[in-house]
Amino acid sequence: MDPLLLGGLIALATILILFSGASVALGLLLVSALFLVAFDGVRSLELMPEVFFGKLDSFALLSIPMFIIMGASIASTRAGADLYEALERWLTRVPGGLVISNIGACGLFAAMSGSSPATCAAIGKMGIPEMLKRGYPEGIATGSIAAGGTLGILIPPSVTMIVYGIATETSIGRLFLAGVFPGLMLVGLFMAWSLYATWRQGGRRSQVVRSYSWGEKFQVMPRVLPFIAIIVGVLYAMYGGVATPSETAAVGALLCLMVAVVIYKLWNPQALWVVLRDSTKESVMILFIIATAGVFSYMLSSLFVTQAVAEWIGTLDVNRWVLMGAVNLFLLIAGFFLPPVAVILMAAPILLPIIVTAGFDPIWFAVVLTINMEIGLISPPVGLNLYVINGIAPDISLKTILAGSIPFVACMVLAIVLLCLFPEIATWLPEAVMGKAL
Repeated sequence: MDPLLLGGLIALATILILFSGASVALGLLLVSALFLVAFDGVRSLELMPEVFFGKLDSFALLSIPMFIIMGASIASTRAGADLYEALERWLTRVPGGLVISNIGACGLFAAMSGSSPATCAAIGKMGIPEMLKRGYPEGIATGSIAAGGTLGILIPPSVTMIVYGIATETSIGRLFLAGVFPGLMLVGLFMAWSLYATWRQGGRRSQVVRSYSWGEKFQVMPRVLPFIAIIVGVLYAMYGGVATPSETAAVGALLCLMVAVVIYKLWNPQALWVVLRDSTKESVMILFIIATAGVFSYMLSSLFVTQAVAEWIGTLDVNRWVLMGAVNLFLLIAGFFLPPVAVILMAAPILLPIIVTAGFDPIWFAVVLTINMEIGLISPPVGLNLYVINGIAPDISLKTILAGSIPFVACMVLAIVLLCLFPEIATWLPEAVMGKAL
């Protein structure tokens, strides 16, 4: 069979199995086994265990459970509420300060936890009722939190970036640095739109804003600064040549657990067990997807599908930006239905050679891909963050939440356009800190 036609059949079978409700990892494993047996015979299955465990034989993978524990220990405390309260006290007199403090809190908490749903839940529980009480439009109140929660997969340390680095054999340190300025740019775009929309819709505070003394402003800072110091310390250790990403992740996880125990009194063994249990479940899920995606990639390569697609793309006489537009459209659609980790592991190994051949920077492409995945988190039919917001604000309809999030999707699309026009937004910092990639 023609490899391109076979690739189409594999894509169709994968979509049907994943849409049937099967888990991503089992779906990829099943598709891989079926097509290997059908076209290479039963003996081809003998290599599957070797490929499966070979994908997990990487020291860099240790950083994934460590960063997940780091985020889970933060998400299990009042750190989100304290972060929100600290920013609210400092920005309460700024016009539109409450929505700014919410998005800022989302950005910081997302960077600490690395989890979009945890960010939405932690900041939304405090921020949404307060914004509604002060007269902010429902769409702005919910949409800003849903969009702010997506920043966790872009602003370092990001598990999604780690997965991309492992899947494409790209420097994780460079990927972390590449996400800094685009992440800050998205925060700025979200804030700008929120302030404009609030002003346009006539949203104004219905109550007198409380005035905080300097003592009250500094009172909450000791609860917030340790976590921020840990993030800064982790990044310094990584880029200062002190330790590898896996080693810094382990130290960061330990320090976050210690801070959670000391400051937030999380010394109940049952509470600590919940943190470790949930972290283990999420880590195993991601590692299982990584291993089965490796088998899936092996199957595509073994049946010459990957090579045929790359060769076909190379023969197309199209502008490279047209090609990039098609890739973005594919990622956008995939992100509507699949979690970011699954899309990256399935698509990145296939797309990266095409992207590099077309003259695009793989570090820059990682940022563009991640923003596409962010759009999927606040877009139906999956739109995980939308359902999290609906769960913590059940009085607000899902339609209103979706309508409020659409302008933030436009902000993300604008960010992708700006990255295409000015790729240095993503590439300058990695080159300035670590030099040009060889």
